[in-house]
Amino acid sequence: MTRQTTTLPIPVRRALRKLGQDIRDARRRRRIPVALMAERASISRTTLNKVEKGEAGVSLGVYARVLFVLGMEGRIGDLVDVRSDTIGLGLEEERLPQRIRGSRGSRKAQRDSG
Repeated sequence: MTRQTTTLPIPVRRALRKLGQDIRDARRRRRIPVALMAERASISRTTLNKVEKGEAGVSLGVYARVLFVLGMEGRIGDLVDVRSDTIGLGLEEERLPQRIRGSRGSRKAQRDSG
């Protein structure tokens, strides 16, 4: 393991490993040989091997090219889709100004006195 990998939180390492395995499985289901996949993605076979292992040192751009070759590039834009960000949506909702209403009694008193 590289020093960069060991500094990653365990859940992040697991997620990257799963991404790599899913990419490998998708390539195999499409019956694309490693050499052809690497060529189509304009990367070396060594780099493709790193992608399929989910190594953190590989750039996001390389992952994106590999997903493009698999026809799955549309999913990249959904990684942090704000519509599914429940934490962010909740925090945003907390910051919305609350509508201020007077009590019914105070409004009636204002009308009667005026």
